[in-house]
Parts: sequence; C-alpha cells; structure tokens
Amino acid sequence: MSDSTAQSHTHVALGDETFMSADDLRDYMHEIEQSKLSKEISAMDRADKARAELIKTLSQRVDLTQERLHEIAQNLQTKMRLAAQRGETEIMVMRFPNVLCTDKGRAINNAEEGWPDSLTGRPRQAYELWRDHLREGHYKLKAMIIDWPNGMPGDVGLFLSWA
Repeated sequence: MSDSTAQSHTHVALGDETFMSADDLRDYMHEIEQSKLSKEISAMDRADKARAELIKTLSQRVDLTQERLHEIAQNLQTKMRLAAQRGETEIMVMRFPNVLCTDKGRAINNAEEGWPDSLTGRPRQAYELWRDHLREGHYKLKAMIIDWPNGMPGDVGLFLSWA
C-alpha cells in the first residue's frame, strides 16, 4: 500500500494499534458536543415545562378547609420543631418563582413596606395564613430573593422566624 493510500483511510494502522485520523477525531468530538447540547436543550425544555406547571399550580389558590388548615399546621409544627432542635430560629416555608409577584419581586428585593401587596396565588395565601393565624403568636414572616439567574431576581423565599 502506498503512503497516499494509507493516509486516505479513516483509520491509520500504527504497529498493532488502530488510530483515528485527526479529521475523524474532530468529527467525533463535534458529535459528542452536539449530543451534549441536545441533552442540555432537552433538559432545559423539561425544566421550562416543569416551571410553567409550577407557576400554573401556585397561581391557583387552595381551598382552605378546616382539614386542610389542620394538615398545614401539623406540617409546619413538625418543621419548626425539627429546626428548633437543630438550633435554628427560622425555616423557609415556601419558595416560588418571582413571576407570582405583580412586580416580579422588586418590592421584596427592595424591602419595601408594602411587599405583601405584590403577592398573588398561593404565596398570597401563605402571607394571609401568617397574618391571620401566626402573627399574633409573635412569629415573623420575611420574604427575600433567594436565586439570581444571570444576575436578575429569580425565586422568592418566604421565611417564618421565631427569633
């Protein structure tokens, strides 16, 4: 086999090993990169769909029956008790996308006095539960931006404190 014929094959025999040509290796790397990008795009699509579904769910208020209120209170007491055993004085009771605020979290980020007025859906209900049932027990509720994708306000956390 002539040198030019050997170089035209996709695999070049070198001793008893077979090596890819530089072109084949670059093509292989390109295919891997495309596969990774495809997986990332697919994962981002799934994440976007899950986020849209979460927003839809959290936009709708829950029917707060006595049974449901009791269930919420039991869950909250358990979480608070466990946090207190760890020496903590607050727990995050809700995390939600900032689009559930009428101003996308601006009032919360700036710690404005009327920040609760910007809440909608279930986050608003969580605030109302605190206002109507927990505030009189000297529990405090604070909200803060807890996620900053691309340097912009993202998710909001509601924190219940007994400090």
